Amino acid sequence: MIDTPPLASPTRLTLDLDALVANRRSFVGRVGAATEVAGVVKADAYGIGLAPVARALVKDGCRSFFVAHTSEGLALRAVLDAAHRPDTRIFVLNGLVPGSECLYATHRLSPVLGSMPEIIDWSAFRAGSRTSVGAALHVDTGMNRHGLSLGEAHAFAADAAAVEAAGLTLVMSHLACADEPAHPLNALQLARFREVRALFPGLAASLANSAGVFLGDAHHFDLVRPGIGVYGGAIVSGEASPMRPVVRLEATILQVREVPAGESVGYGGRETTKRASRLAILSVGYADGFHRAASSADGAPGARGWLKGRYVPLVGRISMDLMAVDVTDVPDAARGDAIELIGDHVSVQEVATRMGTIDYEVSTALGRRYERIYRGG
Repeated sequence: MIDTPPLASPTRLTLDLDALVANRRSFVGRVGAATEVAGVVKADAYGIGLAPVARALVKDGCRSFFVAHTSEGLALRAVLDAAHRPDTRIFVLNGLVPGSECLYATHRLSPVLGSMPEIIDWSAFRAGSRTSVGAALHVDTGMNRHGLSLGEAHAFAADAAAVEAAGLTLVMSHLACADEPAHPLNALQLARFREVRALFPGLAASLANSAGVFLGDAHHFDLVRPGIGVYGGAIVSGEASPMRPVVRLEATILQVREVPAGESVGYGGRETTKRASRLAILSVGYADGFHRAASSADGAPGARGWLKGRYVPLVGRISMDLMAVDVTDVPDAARGDAIELIGDHVSVQEVATRMGTIDYEVSTALGRRYERIYRGG
């Protein structure tokens, strides 16, 4: 019998769970013991991996989680049950899908109710099933997305029987501009949420996301929901992240090719070599979440990598599966060397800027073709 060696991957995504836990602990230290720090693991834990992240956060003492979809809640509940943490709370942010009430109750998922029809449906189900599963109430304070309006919240709060029937355990809202500390909407939303909290005095309250935590104690209330900060992302727009990096993306050089000056590189011939160049070819493309928008062209530099102590620029368009990087200034660059595309020297924020987007999108788009290596946790 012939032993088959494991497949060699040309790309590696190393995910540092110890750094992730350290980032969570920094939020715990910032808000103090009176405020709970929940785990936000929607979108496959921001692309990092729901199961390993949830296990690491539960081990660190996390007692409440937030997901976006019911399917995420079901996957998370399975992880928590396997970890013997059946009482850990799971809130489903995107509300109550009509007809799915039994699913929430069976798997102990708490819907975040953001409209009167959702509240009516959930209350009717609770009355008929006598489930003990509670819900959260989302009130919009300025984003105009999910949530009751302030007027609806006042009317609902005035009906004590209706509030009791919904089985609420938490009232919450979401900050729209917390990553811009001086934005006037922050103060307005805080004032509105204080008004909302006064309407539901018996409920725990939650307003702050990652950046909201940094706005100060007034925004912390009973529970905070840091997301991107735990995963090493930026807190304040345009500023370097104070958190530890969690993601490291490396690509193995497949080949190094000699290209004369004046030759075009990649689809569309958008970039031309200005000198005799050595180009490293990497097996990473937009199918792997490295967006085409990070491509370079003549006069318009794109993303860059890090190799043997030097930055190396991307050359030409990123294609579905491949990209080219100029390693002319690294004379000993060779097939088999690893180039850092995200990590200690090339932050996820820098990559996002080159792509014309935000680090949230970069993280959640990281593909499934990478060899994933989890460290710590």
